[in-house]
Amino acid sequence: MPSLNFEREKDAFETYYESNRKLLTDAKNAYMRIIGSLIKRSDVGEVTKIEGRVKDRDECIKKFHRKYQSRLESDEQPYEIKDFMSDLIGVRIVCLYEDQISVLTELLQRHFRVLDITDKISAVESTEDYFGYKGLHMDLALNDTMAAKPKYLPYARLSFEVQIRSLIQDAWSVLDHKIKYKKSIPIDLKRRINVLSALFELADREFKEIRIATAELMQEATVALISDQADGSSDERGTAGATSSQKAVNAFSFMRIVGHFFRDFEFEEHKVDDFVHDILKLDSSFQKSDLHTCLTENLKTVREYRDHFMTENPDKTFSHYTSIRHCLYLYDQETFVRILSRGARERFSVWLDDIRRKP
Repeated sequence: MPSLNFEREKDAFETYYESNRKLLTDAKNAYMRIIGSLIKRSDVGEVTKIEGRVKDRDECIKKFHRKYQSRLESDEQPYEIKDFMSDLIGVRIVCLYEDQISVLTELLQRHFRVLDITDKISAVESTEDYFGYKGLHMDLALNDTMAAKPKYLPYARLSFEVQIRSLIQDAWSVLDHKIKYKKSIPIDLKRRINVLSALFELADREFKEIRIATAELMQEATVALISDQADGSSDERGTAGATSSQKAVNAFSFMRIVGHFFRDFEFEEHKVDDFVHDILKLDSSFQKSDLHTCLTENLKTVREYRDHFMTENPDKTFSHYTSIRHCLYLYDQETFVRILSRGARERFSVWLDDIRRKP
C-alpha cells in the first residue's frame, strides 16, 4: 500500500528486492538472450557487447531519494519505491558505430512493448554542468505474445531499461563517470571537459565516415573490375589506357577477384590487407588483371597439388592463402620466389617435375 512514510517504503522496497532477487536475475538473463538472438538474426552490423545487471538495492534507494522523494512528498502523493525504478533490470548494448543505434532501436521496438524512450545522444549542450553524451535509453517490457509463453510468463510484469551506445559513447561514459565534483570544478576545467567531449563525438562521426568511405572503395573496385573485363584490359599490363596506379591491385580489388575463385571462403579484411602488402613488396606494379590471370591460369594446377600435399601430409593445412601464394609463384617464379618458403618451393618444384615427366 503506497504511503508518504519514507522509512516504511524503504523497508518495503528492501523486502521486495530481497524476495525477488533471483527472479530479477533470471529475467535479466532472459532479456539478454532474447536481444542477443534478435541481433544475430538481423542485419544490424557488429555489436561488441551485450551485458546486463540488476541495479544494486542501495543504489535504487539513493536514486529515489535524489530524483523523486522531495517532489512526491511536496505534492503529498503516496508512493512505492519500486514503481519508480524503471532501470531495476538493465541491459546495455554496445555497437561499433553511432548510426547503428537507430537500427537497433527499430529492432527492439518491433519485438518489445515500448514504455518510454530517452534520447541522450547530443553534442555538448550549453549548460556548464552537462558533459558529453550517453546514448539512447529505452524502457521496455515483453510484448503480449512473448509474455504469454510459459517460459517468459514469470517476467510478464517486469520492465527493463536498455541502453544503446556506440563504442566511443561507451568509452566516454566510463571516463565521464570518473570525473568528480562536476558541479563544483572551475569554469576553465568545465570548458576542457566539454572540448574533450566534442572530440569523442567527432571520433564517433569520423569512424562512421571511414566505414562508409571504405564501403564505397569496395564498390568502386567492383565497378572497375567489371569495366576492365568488359574492355579487354586483362591482357597485358598498361594496354587499356588507365594509369598503372589505377590498375594496381589493392585490398578492395583483391577481395573482389579472389571472392570469385573462392566462393566458399570469407576472407578477413585485415589478413587481406597484409597479404596484398606482401604481394606489392615483391612487385609494386602488380595489377588487378595480373591477379585475375594468375588465378585463372594456375589455380587448377595448384588445387591438384594441394590434394596431393594433403594426402601426403594429413596433419598439416593448406589454406586458400597458401593456394594463392602457389599460384603467384607459378605465374612469375623470378618475381615471386620469396612468396613461398624454401621448403614449400622445393616440395612444389619436385611435384611439378614429376607430373611433367608423366606421359
